[in-house]
Amino acid sequence: MLRFAPSPNGSINIASLRVAIFNHIVSKQKNEDLIIRIEDIEKDKIVEGKDKEILEILSLFSIDYSRAAHQSDSLKYHQKMAMQLMAQKKAFACFCGDVKLNELKEEAKKAGKNFKYDGFCETLSDETVLNTNAPFTVRIKESDSSIRFTDLLQGDFKYKPSDMNSFIILNHDKTPTYDYACAVDDMIMDISIVIREEKHLESTPNQIYARKSLGYDKKIDYVHLPLINEGHISVKFLIEEGFLPSAIANYLVLLGNKTPKEIFTLEEAVDWFDITKISKEKVTFDIDKLKQINKKHLETLDDMRLSKILGYADIDLGKLGKIFLEDSFTIKEIKEKIDFIFTQKSTCEGYEKQFIEIKLCIQDAPFFEEYEDLVTYISEKTGFNGDFLQKPLSYIFVGKKDYDKLSLVYPLIKNYLGEIAK
Repeated sequence: MLRFAPSPNGSINIASLRVAIFNHIVSKQKNEDLIIRIEDIEKDKIVEGKDKEILEILSLFSIDYSRAAHQSDSLKYHQKMAMQLMAQKKAFACFCGDVKLNELKEEAKKAGKNFKYDGFCETLSDETVLNTNAPFTVRIKESDSSIRFTDLLQGDFKYKPSDMNSFIILNHDKTPTYDYACAVDDMIMDISIVIREEKHLESTPNQIYARKSLGYDKKIDYVHLPLINEGHISVKFLIEEGFLPSAIANYLVLLGNKTPKEIFTLEEAVDWFDITKISKEKVTFDIDKLKQINKKHLETLDDMRLSKILGYADIDLGKLGKIFLEDSFTIKEIKEKIDFIFTQKSTCEGYEKQFIEIKLCIQDAPFFEEYEDLVTYISEKTGFNGDFLQKPLSYIFVGKKDYDKLSLVYPLIKNYLGEIAK
Protein backbone atom coordinates (compact mmCIF):
# COMPACT_ATOMS: atom_id res chain seq x y z
CA MET A 1 0.00 0.00 0.00
CA LEU A 2 1.20 3.50 -0.88
CA ARG A 3 -0.13 6.85 0.21
CA PHE A 4 -0.10 10.42 -0.99
CA ALA A 5 -0.70 12.74 1.96
CA PRO A 6 -1.41 16.37 0.95
CA SER A 7 -2.42 19.09 3.41
CA PRO A 8 -5.58 21.10 2.59
CA ASN A 9 -3.97 24.39 3.61
CA GLY A 10 -3.63 25.73 0.06
CA SER A 11 -3.66 24.80 -3.60
CA ILE A 12 -1.60 21.77 -4.55
CA ASN A 13 1.74 22.83 -6.03
CA ILE A 14 3.96 21.15 -8.60
CA ALA A 15 6.28 19.70 -5.96
CA SER A 16 3.35 17.91 -4.31
CA LEU A 17 1.93 16.86 -7.65
CA ARG A 18 5.27 15.27 -8.54
CA VAL A 19 5.04 13.24 -5.32
CA ALA A 20 1.51 12.16 -6.27
CA ILE A 21 2.59 11.16 -9.78
CA PHE A 22 5.54 9.10 -8.52
CA ASN A 23 3.30 7.36 -5.98
CA HIS A 24 0.85 6.59 -8.79
CA ILE A 25 3.55 5.13 -11.04
CA VAL A 26 5.17 3.02 -8.31
CA SER A 27 1.79 1.72 -7.11
CA LYS A 28 1.12 0.51 -10.65
CA GLN A 29 4.57 -1.07 -10.89
CA LYS A 30 4.13 -2.87 -7.56
CA ASN A 31 0.47 -3.65 -8.22
CA GLU A 32 -0.43 -2.11 -4.86
CA ASP A 33 -3.24 0.28 -3.96
CA LEU A 34 -2.68 4.00 -3.49
CA ILE A 35 -4.52 5.88 -0.75
CA ILE A 36 -5.02 9.64 -0.71
CA ARG A 37 -4.73 10.76 2.92
CA ILE A 38 -5.79 14.35 3.50
CA GLU A 39 -3.71 15.57 6.44
CA ASP A 40 -6.22 17.82 8.17
CA ILE A 41 -5.32 17.51 11.85
CA GLU A 42 -4.10 21.12 12.09
CA LYS A 43 -7.56 22.66 11.90
CA ASP A 44 -6.36 26.27 12.12
CA LYS A 45 -4.42 25.89 8.86
CA ILE A 46 -7.17 24.28 6.78
CA VAL A 47 -8.57 26.26 3.85
CA GLU A 48 -12.18 25.30 3.24
CA GLY A 49 -12.76 23.37 0.04
CA LYS A 50 -9.09 22.62 -0.64
CA ASP A 51 -9.49 18.90 0.10
CA LYS A 52 -12.10 18.68 -2.66
CA GLU A 53 -9.90 20.76 -5.00
CA ILE A 54 -6.95 18.41 -4.39
CA LEU A 55 -9.01 15.36 -5.36
CA GLU A 56 -10.36 17.13 -8.46
CA ILE A 57 -6.83 17.96 -9.61
CA LEU A 58 -5.65 14.39 -9.01
CA SER A 59 -8.56 13.21 -11.18
CA LEU A 60 -7.48 15.62 -13.94
CA PHE A 61 -4.12 13.87 -13.96
CA SER A 62 -5.70 10.40 -13.89
CA ILE A 63 -4.01 9.60 -10.56
CA ASP A 64 -5.58 6.26 -9.73
CA TYR A 65 -6.31 5.70 -6.04
CA SER A 66 -8.39 3.14 -4.16
CA ARG A 67 -9.85 5.57 -1.64
CA ALA A 68 -9.50 9.00 -0.09
CA ALA A 69 -9.39 9.44 3.69
CA HIS A 70 -9.05 12.33 6.12
CA GLN A 71 -6.41 12.00 8.81
CA SER A 72 -8.79 13.50 11.38
CA ASP A 73 -11.02 10.42 10.97
CA SER A 74 -8.35 8.40 12.79
CA LEU A 75 -8.24 10.66 15.87
CA LYS A 76 -9.56 7.91 18.15
CA TYR A 77 -6.71 5.63 17.07
CA HIS A 78 -4.12 8.36 17.63
CA GLN A 79 -5.43 8.92 21.16
CA LYS A 80 -5.91 5.24 21.98
CA MET A 81 -2.36 4.38 21.01
CA ALA A 82 -0.99 7.35 22.94
CA MET A 83 -2.77 6.04 26.04
CA GLN A 84 -1.25 2.63 25.35
CA LEU A 85 2.22 4.18 25.29
CA MET A 86 1.51 6.02 28.54
CA ALA A 87 0.26 2.82 30.20
CA GLN A 88 3.46 1.07 29.14
CA LYS A 89 5.57 3.97 30.49
CA LYS A 90 6.81 4.69 26.97
CA ALA A 91 5.20 8.14 27.02
CA PHE A 92 4.40 10.65 29.75
CA ALA A 93 2.35 13.74 30.55
CA CYS A 94 4.32 16.96 30.15
CA PHE A 95 3.13 20.08 31.99
CA CYS A 96 5.92 22.35 30.78
CA GLY A 97 4.53 25.57 29.39
CA ASP A 98 5.78 27.74 26.56
CA VAL A 99 7.85 29.91 28.92
CA LYS A 100 9.82 26.93 30.20
CA LEU A 101 10.28 25.43 26.74
CA ASN A 102 11.37 28.77 25.27
CA GLU A 103 14.01 29.04 28.01
CA LEU A 104 15.36 25.62 27.06
CA LYS A 105 15.39 26.57 23.40
CA GLU A 106 17.23 29.80 24.15
CA GLU A 107 19.82 27.96 26.25
CA ALA A 108 20.39 25.46 23.44
CA LYS A 109 20.74 28.29 20.94
CA LYS A 110 23.37 30.05 23.07
CA ALA A 111 25.27 26.78 23.43
CA GLY A 112 25.14 26.19 19.69
CA LYS A 113 23.12 23.01 20.11
CA ASN A 114 19.80 21.71 18.84
CA PHE A 115 16.92 22.05 21.27
CA LYS A 116 16.34 18.98 23.36
CA TYR A 117 13.70 18.53 26.05
CA ASP A 118 15.36 18.08 29.45
CA GLY A 119 13.05 15.26 30.57
CA PHE A 120 11.79 17.06 33.70
CA CYS A 121 8.19 15.78 33.54
CA GLU A 122 9.29 12.23 32.77
CA THR A 123 10.39 11.92 36.40
CA LEU A 124 7.04 13.00 37.89
CA SER A 125 5.28 10.36 39.99
CA ASP A 126 1.85 9.05 39.04
CA GLU A 127 0.45 10.69 42.17
CA THR A 128 1.85 14.08 41.14
CA VAL A 129 0.40 13.72 37.65
CA LEU A 130 -3.03 12.77 39.02
CA ASN A 131 -3.06 15.75 41.39
CA THR A 132 -2.03 18.28 38.74
CA ASN A 133 -4.93 20.10 37.08
CA ALA A 134 -2.83 22.04 34.57
CA PRO A 135 -3.17 21.22 30.86
CA PHE A 136 -0.54 18.86 29.53
CA THR A 137 0.88 17.44 26.34
CA VAL A 138 1.97 13.85 25.89
CA ARG A 139 5.61 13.17 25.06
CA ILE A 140 7.14 9.92 23.91
CA LYS A 141 10.20 8.88 25.90
CA GLU A 142 13.55 9.39 24.28
CA SER A 143 14.92 6.46 22.30
CA ASP A 144 17.67 4.49 24.05
CA SER A 145 19.02 3.05 20.79
CA SER A 146 19.92 4.32 17.34
CA ILE A 147 17.34 4.49 14.56
CA ARG A 148 18.58 3.27 11.20
CA PHE A 149 16.84 3.25 7.85
CA THR A 150 17.70 3.12 4.17
CA ASP A 151 16.25 5.64 1.77
CA LEU A 152 15.94 3.95 -1.63
CA LEU A 153 17.21 7.12 -3.28
CA GLN A 154 19.31 8.90 -0.67
CA GLY A 155 21.05 5.91 0.93
CA ASP A 156 21.62 4.84 4.56
CA PHE A 157 20.84 6.98 7.61
CA LYS A 158 21.61 6.52 11.29
CA TYR A 159 20.24 8.69 14.13
CA LYS A 160 21.80 8.21 17.56
CA PRO A 161 19.73 8.80 20.71
CA SER A 162 21.60 12.08 21.18
CA ASP A 163 20.35 13.19 17.75
CA MET A 164 16.73 12.68 18.71
CA ASN A 165 14.32 14.16 21.22
CA SER A 166 11.52 13.29 23.55
CA PHE A 167 8.95 14.73 21.13
CA ILE A 168 5.31 15.59 21.69
CA ILE A 169 2.79 13.10 20.31
CA LEU A 170 -0.43 14.72 21.62
CA ASN A 171 -0.98 18.46 21.93
CA HIS A 172 -2.75 20.20 24.83
CA ASP A 173 -6.11 19.67 23.06
CA LYS A 174 -5.19 15.98 22.64
CA THR A 175 -4.90 16.19 18.87
CA PRO A 176 -1.89 14.34 17.46
CA THR A 177 1.25 16.03 16.22
CA TYR A 178 2.34 15.58 12.61
CA ASP A 179 5.09 13.00 13.16
CA TYR A 180 3.00 10.88 15.49
CA ALA A 181 -0.15 10.98 13.35
CA CYS A 182 1.84 10.00 10.24
CA ALA A 183 3.48 7.13 12.11
CA VAL A 184 0.18 5.74 13.36
CA ASP A 185 -1.61 6.21 10.04
CA ASP A 186 1.15 4.51 8.06
CA MET A 187 0.88 1.65 10.53
CA ILE A 188 -2.90 1.17 10.47
CA MET A 189 -3.00 1.63 6.68
CA ASP A 190 -0.27 -1.01 6.23
CA ILE A 191 1.87 1.29 4.10
CA SER A 192 4.81 -0.46 2.42
CA ILE A 193 6.62 2.48 0.81
CA VAL A 194 6.53 6.20 1.55
CA ILE A 195 7.40 8.56 -1.30
CA ARG A 196 7.49 12.20 -0.23
CA GLU A 197 9.47 15.43 -0.39
CA GLU A 198 12.97 15.69 1.04
CA LYS A 199 11.80 18.24 3.63
CA HIS A 200 10.25 15.34 5.56
CA LEU A 201 13.51 13.42 5.82
CA GLU A 202 14.31 14.70 9.33
CA SER A 203 10.95 13.51 10.64
CA THR A 204 11.51 9.93 9.49
CA PRO A 205 13.42 8.65 12.59
CA ASN A 206 10.69 10.02 14.89
CA GLN A 207 8.03 8.21 12.90
CA ILE A 208 9.98 4.96 12.83
CA TYR A 209 10.60 5.22 16.57
CA ALA A 210 6.93 5.90 17.33
CA ARG A 211 5.86 2.76 15.45
CA LYS A 212 8.64 0.76 17.09
CA SER A 213 7.40 1.92 20.51
CA LEU A 214 3.95 0.66 19.56
CA GLY A 215 5.41 -2.74 18.75
CA TYR A 216 5.14 -2.36 14.98
CA ASP A 217 8.22 -3.77 13.30
CA LYS A 218 7.18 -4.01 9.65
CA LYS A 219 9.81 -2.35 7.47
CA ILE A 220 8.58 0.63 5.47
CA ASP A 221 10.72 1.74 2.55
CA TYR A 222 11.31 5.46 2.08
CA VAL A 223 12.04 7.67 -0.89
CA HIS A 224 12.63 11.35 -0.21
CA LEU A 225 12.52 13.39 -3.39
CA PRO A 226 14.92 16.32 -3.88
CA LEU A 227 13.49 19.80 -3.81
CA ILE A 228 12.25 21.65 -6.87
CA ASN A 229 13.23 25.29 -7.28
CA GLU A 230 10.00 27.21 -7.89
CA GLY A 231 8.18 24.12 -6.64
CA HIS A 232 5.55 26.32 -5.00
CA ILE A 233 3.87 27.09 -8.34
CA SER A 234 0.20 26.17 -8.17
CA VAL A 235 -0.99 23.33 -10.41
CA LYS A 236 -4.37 25.06 -10.68
CA PHE A 237 -2.58 28.15 -12.03
CA LEU A 238 -0.81 26.09 -14.71
CA ILE A 239 -4.10 24.49 -15.77
CA GLU A 240 -5.75 27.92 -15.96
CA GLU A 241 -2.82 29.15 -18.06
CA GLY A 242 -3.59 26.45 -20.61
CA PHE A 243 -1.13 23.66 -19.86
CA LEU A 244 -2.42 20.14 -20.44
CA PRO A 245 -2.32 17.75 -17.46
CA SER A 246 -0.57 15.20 -19.69
CA ALA A 247 2.18 17.71 -20.51
CA ILE A 248 2.65 18.77 -16.88
CA ALA A 249 2.90 15.13 -15.79
CA ASN A 250 5.33 14.41 -18.64
CA TYR A 251 7.57 17.29 -17.55
CA LEU A 252 7.52 16.41 -13.85
CA VAL A 253 8.61 12.83 -14.60
CA LEU A 254 11.25 14.12 -17.01
CA LEU A 255 12.58 16.60 -14.44
CA GLY A 256 15.82 15.24 -12.95
CA ASN A 257 15.35 11.91 -14.69
CA LYS A 258 16.86 10.06 -17.64
CA THR A 259 14.02 8.86 -19.83
CA PRO A 260 14.03 6.79 -23.05
CA LYS A 261 12.22 9.61 -24.85
CA GLU A 262 11.18 13.17 -24.10
CA ILE A 263 7.45 12.98 -24.84
CA PHE A 264 5.46 10.22 -23.15
CA THR A 265 2.35 9.41 -21.13
CA LEU A 266 2.15 8.25 -17.52
CA GLU A 267 1.00 4.86 -18.79
CA GLU A 268 4.20 4.56 -20.81
CA ALA A 269 6.32 5.72 -17.87
CA VAL A 270 5.05 2.81 -15.77
CA ASP A 271 7.00 0.46 -18.05
CA TRP A 272 10.45 2.02 -17.58
CA PHE A 273 10.40 4.45 -14.64
CA ASP A 274 12.89 3.68 -11.84
CA ILE A 275 12.47 5.88 -8.79
CA THR A 276 15.89 4.84 -7.44
CA LYS A 277 17.62 6.39 -10.44
CA ILE A 278 16.22 9.90 -10.47
CA SER A 279 18.59 12.75 -9.63
CA LYS A 280 19.46 13.27 -5.96
CA GLU A 281 20.18 16.92 -6.65
CA LYS A 282 17.77 19.82 -6.41
CA VAL A 283 16.07 20.46 -9.76
CA THR A 284 14.72 23.66 -11.27
CA PHE A 285 11.26 24.07 -12.74
CA ASP A 286 11.60 25.68 -16.17
CA ILE A 287 8.35 27.15 -17.51
CA ASP A 288 9.84 27.53 -20.99
CA LYS A 289 10.68 23.83 -21.13
CA LEU A 290 7.14 23.03 -20.01
CA LYS A 291 5.81 25.22 -22.84
CA GLN A 292 7.78 23.24 -25.39
CA ILE A 293 6.50 19.95 -24.01
CA ASN A 294 2.96 21.30 -23.85
CA LYS A 295 3.13 22.32 -27.50
CA LYS A 296 4.17 18.81 -28.50
CA HIS A 297 1.27 17.30 -26.54
CA LEU A 298 -1.14 19.73 -28.21
CA GLU A 299 0.18 18.72 -31.62
CA THR A 300 -0.82 15.10 -30.97
CA LEU A 301 -4.40 15.91 -29.97
CA ASP A 302 -7.26 14.88 -32.22
CA ASP A 303 -8.77 17.97 -33.93
CA MET A 304 -12.20 17.49 -32.39
CA ARG A 305 -10.68 16.86 -28.96
CA LEU A 306 -8.70 20.09 -29.25
CA SER A 307 -11.84 21.95 -30.31
CA LYS A 308 -13.72 20.73 -27.24
CA ILE A 309 -10.85 21.68 -24.93
CA LEU A 310 -10.96 25.15 -26.48
CA GLY A 311 -14.67 25.39 -25.64
CA TYR A 312 -16.11 24.57 -29.04
CA ALA A 313 -17.34 21.41 -30.75
CA ASP A 314 -16.34 21.99 -34.36
CA ILE A 315 -13.55 19.96 -35.95
CA ASP A 316 -12.71 22.94 -38.19
CA LEU A 317 -11.97 25.08 -35.12
CA GLY A 318 -9.75 22.29 -33.84
CA LYS A 319 -7.85 22.42 -37.14
CA LEU A 320 -7.69 26.21 -36.79
CA GLY A 321 -6.19 25.71 -33.32
CA LYS A 322 -3.43 23.60 -34.89
CA ILE A 323 -2.62 26.46 -37.31
CA PHE A 324 -2.42 28.94 -34.43
CA LEU A 325 -0.26 26.46 -32.51
CA GLU A 326 2.64 27.34 -34.80
CA ASP A 327 3.32 30.44 -32.72
CA SER A 328 1.53 29.40 -29.50
CA PHE A 329 2.33 27.07 -26.63
CA THR A 330 -0.82 26.78 -24.51
CA ILE A 331 -4.55 26.28 -24.77
CA LYS A 332 -5.03 29.77 -23.36
CA GLU A 333 -2.94 31.37 -26.10
CA ILE A 334 -4.79 29.49 -28.85
CA LYS A 335 -8.20 30.18 -27.34
CA GLU A 336 -7.47 33.92 -27.12
CA LYS A 337 -6.71 33.97 -30.85
CA ILE A 338 -9.83 32.03 -31.82
CA ASP A 339 -12.05 33.98 -29.44
CA PHE A 340 -10.75 37.22 -30.93
CA ILE A 341 -11.94 36.06 -34.37
CA PHE A 342 -15.49 36.12 -33.01
CA THR A 343 -15.02 39.40 -31.13
CA GLN A 344 -16.82 42.37 -32.69
CA LYS A 345 -14.24 44.74 -34.16
CA SER A 346 -15.19 48.42 -34.56
CA THR A 347 -12.28 49.79 -36.59
CA CYS A 348 -8.85 49.10 -38.05
CA GLU A 349 -6.28 51.80 -37.35
CA GLY A 350 -4.98 53.39 -40.56
CA TYR A 351 -7.69 51.73 -42.64
CA GLU A 352 -10.83 53.01 -40.98
CA LYS A 353 -12.77 53.73 -44.20
CA GLN A 354 -11.77 50.50 -45.91
CA PHE A 355 -12.56 48.51 -42.76
CA ILE A 356 -16.17 49.70 -42.70
CA GLU A 357 -16.79 49.14 -46.40
CA ILE A 358 -15.19 45.69 -46.47
CA LYS A 359 -17.14 44.65 -43.39
CA LEU A 360 -20.43 45.72 -45.00
CA CYS A 361 -19.44 43.99 -48.21
CA ILE A 362 -18.83 40.70 -46.40
CA GLN A 363 -22.22 41.00 -44.70
CA ASP A 364 -23.94 41.26 -48.10
CA ALA A 365 -21.70 38.76 -49.92
CA PRO A 366 -22.93 35.37 -51.11
CA PHE A 367 -21.25 32.25 -49.76
CA PHE A 368 -17.88 31.50 -51.34
CA GLU A 369 -16.20 28.14 -51.02
CA GLU A 370 -12.77 29.50 -51.92
CA TYR A 371 -10.92 32.38 -50.26
CA GLU A 372 -9.69 33.80 -53.59
CA ASP A 373 -13.28 34.08 -54.86
CA LEU A 374 -14.27 36.13 -51.79
CA VAL A 375 -11.26 38.44 -52.23
CA THR A 376 -12.12 38.98 -55.91
CA TYR A 377 -15.74 39.75 -55.01
CA ILE A 378 -14.77 42.30 -52.33
CA SER A 379 -12.23 43.96 -54.65
CA GLU A 380 -14.80 44.30 -57.42
CA LYS A 381 -17.47 45.69 -55.09
CA THR A 382 -15.24 48.16 -53.20
CA GLY A 383 -12.47 48.94 -55.66
CA PHE A 384 -9.85 48.21 -52.99
CA ASN A 385 -6.63 46.37 -53.79
CA GLY A 386 -3.28 45.64 -52.18
CA ASP A 387 -2.85 46.72 -48.56
CA PHE A 388 -6.12 48.64 -48.66
CA LEU A 389 -7.87 45.33 -49.12
CA GLN A 390 -5.63 42.77 -47.45
CA LYS A 391 -4.84 44.56 -44.17
CA PRO A 392 -8.39 45.46 -43.09
CA LEU A 393 -9.67 42.08 -44.33
CA SER A 394 -6.97 40.32 -42.31
CA TYR A 395 -7.90 42.35 -39.24
CA ILE A 396 -11.59 41.51 -39.62
CA PHE A 397 -10.78 37.80 -39.85
CA VAL A 398 -8.05 37.27 -37.24
CA GLY A 399 -7.43 40.62 -35.50
CA LYS A 400 -4.06 41.15 -37.20
CA LYS A 401 -3.34 43.42 -40.17
CA ASP A 402 -0.37 41.38 -41.42
CA TYR A 403 -1.49 37.75 -41.18
CA ASP A 404 -0.17 35.78 -44.14
CA LYS A 405 -2.18 32.57 -43.77
CA LEU A 406 -5.69 33.79 -44.48
CA SER A 407 -6.02 31.27 -47.31
CA LEU A 408 -5.50 28.49 -44.74
CA VAL A 409 -7.75 30.07 -42.12
CA TYR A 410 -10.68 30.93 -44.42
CA PRO A 411 -11.85 27.34 -45.16
CA LEU A 412 -12.10 26.78 -41.41
CA ILE A 413 -14.10 29.93 -40.59
CA LYS A 414 -16.14 30.47 -43.77
CA ASN A 415 -19.28 29.12 -42.11
CA TYR A 416 -18.99 31.81 -39.44
CA LEU A 417 -18.51 34.89 -41.67
CA GLY A 418 -21.84 36.38 -40.67
CA GLU A 419 -20.83 36.30 -37.01
CA ILE A 420 -17.25 37.41 -37.66
CA ALA A 421 -18.23 40.43 -39.77
CA LYS A 422 -21.10 41.56 -37.55
